[in-house]
This record gives sequence, structure tokens and C-alpha cells, in this order.
Amino acid sequence: MLNILRSVIQEVNEASDLRSALDLIVDRVRAALEAEVCSVYLRDEASGRFVLMATRGLSEAQVGKLSLAPDEGLVGYVSERAEPINLEDAQRHPRNRHFAELGEEPYHAFLGLPIIHHGSILGVLIAQRTAAGRFREEDEAFLFTLSAQLAGVIAHANASGSLNLPDQGGERQTLLFRGIQGAPGVAIGQAVVSFPEAVLDEVPDKQAKDPKAEVKLFRQAIEATRGEIAAIAQQLADRVGAEELALFDAYLHMLDESALAGEVVARIEAGDWAQGALKKVVQAHVRNFMSMQDAYLSERAADVRELGNRVLAKLQSVDTRQVDY
Repeated sequence: MLNILRSVIQEVNEASDLRSALDLIVDRVRAALEAEVCSVYLRDEASGRFVLMATRGLSEAQVGKLSLAPDEGLVGYVSERAEPINLEDAQRHPRNRHFAELGEEPYHAFLGLPIIHHGSILGVLIAQRTAAGRFREEDEAFLFTLSAQLAGVIAHANASGSLNLPDQGGERQTLLFRGIQGAPGVAIGQAVVSFPEAVLDEVPDKQAKDPKAEVKLFRQAIEATRGEIAAIAQQLADRVGAEELALFDAYLHMLDESALAGEVVARIEAGDWAQGALKKVVQAHVRNFMSMQDAYLSERAADVRELGNRVLAKLQSVDTRQVDY
């Protein structure tokens, strides 16, 4: 399962757009969990409703059309609880609702996880089986990790304007950015993204004006990332096996000054700004691993990329400067 997880994360990172990433997720999850159904619902910020955006096992004709209110069905229940919901028999749950337009069978086993980014619910990822019985803890951990990965992809699509959920009429919504009026009148200027989402490949190359300050920001991000990884490992300690937990130990080791973190600091001291230095170091490691044509090393490449995006997210959260991407 760990190898499958690494492979899926790498494929999601390399997906050309959000739709491709969602289709890939539902395909891979259904196969990995041996489920009859896997679906992703995304929350429409304007209406608060959850829109079906990808599915395997249900009617794909309803993708972009079917939507649920925040308090409707098990999807709404997962969102309300903001935690994994693992049901032996969903048909007996009082919040279960049947949607004839989806061509639903009487699915019993249900596993739903919220897709959360910076404390906000972006959507719900669910898997269903015809036979009754709870999904395994390993299955839950698998979806937990994928939902965290998917959250970053969705948040980036939302920030960049490429999400564009269909409205109730099936038309694309117009992207609208609202600003705060500083003075009356009309002004024309260049729009700048002040807090872009964590995608390493989109970080621009810039020179550091103050290398010491950049190193300080980077080390703050490293400590925040270490704390986040340790907390996730502790949360899953009694739910996954030793092999899965070893991945978190490997992440923490890579963040040592003697490993990836030290290389980034060296690049900053040589003149790169922190985000650009991180990008260059991670990309160099990924290229080296992928060029060796070894399955084990290819998995390490996916680990390094995932870790790099985590550190970048923390780095962007402590670096409040406006950056033109």
C-alpha cells in the first residue's frame, strides 16, 4: 500500500490540471481499496454546496451537475464532522440519502474523508463497497494522506482561477477577485498574488537581498514542517504499520542540516532567495533519483517532491512579502 501511495502522489503532482488529478485519484483509490465506487465532491464557495467533480462507479454524466447542501447526505455529514467517517453499513445511517440519478446500488461499506486546507473544508473524498463491513485502518490512512495531498492541488487551482466549479445551470463561474477600496476613483495596475499556493515548480528564481533573513525564514519553515510531520505520525501511530511510520522518520531525517535542509541553506548563502533555493535543491534530487531507472529510487523522488511542497507551504506562511509569480 505504501508503494501505491507514493506512486499516486507522484502522478497527482505531475497531473496537467485539476480535472486530470481528480480523475487519477478516483481511478487509483478504487483499485487500491478494491472498492466499487470512489468519488470526489468539491465545495462551491459561493453557494456552500458540494459538487460532484469526479467519480468511478457512479454515473459520470452527473459530474459537475449533482450538488449537495452542506447538511445533506453522508457527504455533508463528513464535512460537518471534519474527520474520517468509516461505516460498516451506510444504509442504516440516518444521514444516508439515495440519489437515483447517480445510478447508485445499495452500497453498504462507506469511507469518507474531508479535504482540508489551512482549516477550511474544500471537499470530501469517499469510497464505497457493496458488501457491508468497515474499511481497514490501512485504507483510512491511505485516504487520509491522499486527501491532504489533494487539498494542496485544489487550493492552488482555486487561487489561480482554474477551479471554476460549474454553477447550477451548468455554466462556468466567472473568476472574481474582490479588493479593499483605499480611495475613491478608478485605478489600473498590475495584479500580484501575495500568497501563492505551495507548488515548487511555479516558484520564480530571485536573488536574496538579505541572505541571513532568508536563512532565518527557511529554518522557521523547517521547524514548522518537522512539527507537522511529527504530529501526523503520532496521530497515525496506532493505525498504521511500522513500514508506513518509517516514511515519516525518513521525512524528518531529510530535513536535517546534514541533508536537504543544509543544501538549501548553502544555496541561500550563495545568493538565492529561500523559496528558489528550496525549489532548485528538490528538483535536483528528483532528477537524480529519476535518472537512475530504479523503482526504489523513483519512490524516493516522489518522497522528496512531497516533502519539498510541505516545506514550501510553511515557508510561504512565514514569508509575508508580496511576490510576483
